[in-house]
Amino acid sequence: MAKVLGLGGIFFKAEDPKAVRDWYARVLGFEVHDWGGAVFEAPKASQATWSPFAADTDYFAPSAAPFMINFIVDDIDGILARAAAEGVEPLGRQDEGYGRFAWLMDPAGVKIELWEAAKADPEA
Repeated sequence: MAKVLGLGGIFFKAEDPKAVRDWYARVLGFEVHDWGGAVFEAPKASQATWSPFAADTDYFAPSAAPFMINFIVDDIDGILARAAAEGVEPLGRQDEGYGRFAWLMDPAGVKIELWEAAKADPEA
């Protein structure tokens, strides 16, 4: 049966894609490639791609809905320290039994959700 296997990428409009790419590289540590995006290796030989598009792209038509991007992180405190060093403060933080969350706003006005999965209980 045909089915979706996972996320293939995040593509969005930005007034200044270069400034957005530079912000993600500085603040979140993205390795932005010459073609303008970042690739994240995922389990089982799949990947997710990140790439801002020019503000006038028609690629997303007909939707003009706002959105939020969630990134899985390995060290939320380290990411937030890096962000703070760049003058970026979190919009909020929340710890749940299944993980820790924090939110940032990027220079394109996109809300970013950071999620660090809860560590497995070594006694379980």
